[in-house]
Amino acid sequence: MLIKKPDDVRSSEITPEELYFGRREFLRAAGLLGVAAAAGGLSAAAASVGRRGSQEKDELTPFDDVTTYNNFYEFGTDKGDPAENAKSFKTKPWSVRIEGLVSKPATYNLEDFIKPYRLEERVYRHRCVEGWSMVIPWLGFPIADLIKTVQPLSSAKFIEFQTLFDPKQMPGQRAPLLEWPYTEGLRLDEAMHPLAIFAVGLYGKTLLPQNGAPLRTVIPWKYGFKATKSIVRIRFTDKQPRTAWNVAAPNEYGFYANVNPEVDHPRWSQAKERRIGEFRKRSTLMLNGYADQVGRLYQGMDLRKNY
Repeated sequence: MLIKKPDDVRSSEITPEELYFGRREFLRAAGLLGVAAAAGGLSAAAASVGRRGSQEKDELTPFDDVTTYNNFYEFGTDKGDPAENAKSFKTKPWSVRIEGLVSKPATYNLEDFIKPYRLEERVYRHRCVEGWSMVIPWLGFPIADLIKTVQPLSSAKFIEFQTLFDPKQMPGQRAPLLEWPYTEGLRLDEAMHPLAIFAVGLYGKTLLPQNGAPLRTVIPWKYGFKATKSIVRIRFTDKQPRTAWNVAAPNEYGFYANVNPEVDHPRWSQAKERRIGEFRKRSTLMLNGYADQVGRLYQGMDLRKNY
């Protein structure tokens, strides 16, 4: 097994060895074993790309917490609702539509959508706007890889992601909490950043419905609501997309949603966070600790105004 260990990855940030033993079983169960082989295999190390200060440690959040403490309002608003209400959610068959200002629009089944790309495992920190955080090992591939394949037109400036709309399976969609279906968006240069990924698994296992199965985005320098789960539609556009939480509460949830501890939520401070599984609070880092990697995307922008 090839172990890839970049120089800036501490041993505490490498996914434990036992997580890899079930990877082939995971891929087989998900129907992706041949996809991974065709794409050139998997990277065996899961590295946290952002850096914390020398006094901080990024231990993985336990699998049970990652899969039972969730925000996925399509399945309910309490943290335990998604795990309970998504038990019968059907992720097969699944298709993803690519449309808008793109040279190669298409509708893919999930296996064909993933097939061209190399799946990698990555450990990312995540910060919820409510003040809690997790450290999760994901399996996925860069959004940029898909963008290069479908060839956006020169007029495309943004990319919009949309979740499945199915109130029969997703009971939370029966309430007018948000404008359904759930939509989120990124500037095209944000989506092209190598830290932004599509995820199909976590902790060496296929994604569970409560975590956004079968396909979701992971944008580690942004607050958790910026992620789109159970994606069925990806649209390229020249206009900033309407996004679910920005439409619902524009004074609380901006389009950019970058983690900025210097900008308080209207109802609470964002300066501290509590890692799930810990009692103490730790200081929230600018751009969730990924400022060295993504700060250039926001040069010249007022990150208080563009929250």
